[in-house]
Amino acid sequence: MGEQKHIYIADDDDNIRQVIRTFLISDGYAVEDFPTGDLLLERFRQLPADLVILDVMMPGSDGFTVCTELRKSSTVPIIMLTARDSENDFAMGLGLGSDDYITKPFSAMALLMRVRAIFRRIDFESQKHAAPAAECVTVGRLSLDEEGRHILREGKPLTLTPTEYEVLKYLMLHAGQAVSREELLNQVWGFETAVETRATDDTVRRLRQKLDGCGVTIAAVWGFGFRLEEKA
Repeated sequence: MGEQKHIYIADDDDNIRQVIRTFLISDGYAVEDFPTGDLLLERFRQLPADLVILDVMMPGSDGFTVCTELRKSSTVPIIMLTARDSENDFAMGLGLGSDDYITKPFSAMALLMRVRAIFRRIDFESQKHAAPAAECVTVGRLSLDEEGRHILREGKPLTLTPTEYEVLKYLMLHAGQAVSREELLNQVWGFETAVETRATDDTVRRLRQKLDGCGVTIAAVWGFGFRLEEKA
């Protein structure tokens, strides 16, 4: 796994925290858990983690609020836990900048697979050498720096979460081509289910806000997916 990754968990259910903690530690991660999001935030400000797992419903600041606070200063990967099978919860969490979500009740192994998938993407990108063709990819005012895991706007890095980076990178590498939601899910999240195509929509919605002034647009391809285009 390389350097040990540190994970913070916030959930007011002691049993859930313990189960998640046990599974993650047994898989080689260093884990700290907190009964409230406020305690997690306080700890994160002292020592940032490599990944954060947040329950939506907690006493004090809820998961959405904690996610918003973390995103003010960090692009750390965030997985949201929700007890409500509600599209509004999914949309709100993803819209605020979380990278993934899982609905309670869930198996600890299912969550572990999500965690592995996120770190696998990050590690793969950081360890591989960028292909010559990828080093010079430019679309509009954007340029792709795979080696540094940055997307630059006129030389200055955009502030992107790991998932936003992966989605925008994939669209840049396929600029002008229609990319399906399922393809993005498979390539970026490592999952391909109709239920979770909402994840792509909300990530794209966030990216559109960040691409103002970049000379590109993410166009919707009705009933299919998206296409990155240069503005006329």
